[in-house]
Amino acid sequence: MLELSLYPDLIEAGCDEAGRGCLAGAVFAAAVILPEGFTCEELNDSKQLTEKERYALRPIIEEKAIAWAVGIVDQKEIDDINILNASFLAMQRAVAALKVRPQHLLIDGNRFRKYEDIPHTCVVKGDGKLLPIAAASVLAKTYRDDYMLKLHGEFPLYDWDHNKGYPTKKHREAIEKYGVTPYHRLTFNLTEKQLKLDF
Repeated sequence: MLELSLYPDLIEAGCDEAGRGCLAGAVFAAAVILPEGFTCEELNDSKQLTEKERYALRPIIEEKAIAWAVGIVDQKEIDDINILNASFLAMQRAVAALKVRPQHLLIDGNRFRKYEDIPHTCVVKGDGKLLPIAAASVLAKTYRDDYMLKLHGEFPLYDWDHNKGYPTKKHREAIEKYGVTPYHRLTFNLTEKQLKLDF
């Protein structure tokens, strides 16, 4: 069972991102403040849930949360500031958009850039330990998946409806064959060159 809070006396927002390892599209982050006494046995790290389970949990999180918001950093910004900084910025944008100001941030992972004067704690694999981070992971993932499905309608050759922009074999082969789209992150290693030994 995941814990509801790290500091129960503070208004805590869980933060997580989705799409950091993708070759295409924006990185999304969510920030979620859950109410005292919140329970949800099904809620877990979004990677441990099926797509159907994630989408079933999203309206529950949105309805029960005291506040929630999503932050986005697009592929052009990612190329300008790098993916680590873009992940921090997406989380900061999510926090900035919350209608209730948190007193403490619970960040999934081991690094974060301080946002204004709000203290934060980084929790490695926090999406499997703390409910607010798990809730943020579900929102970030589902909203990003919606976005990638929309982009798939524009560029159906890259299999984004299945790979969501991640570097699958099919995605890389499509880049080799058709080139890049305006949504690709140009600072990423888009094609995997195989080492060939010619005798």
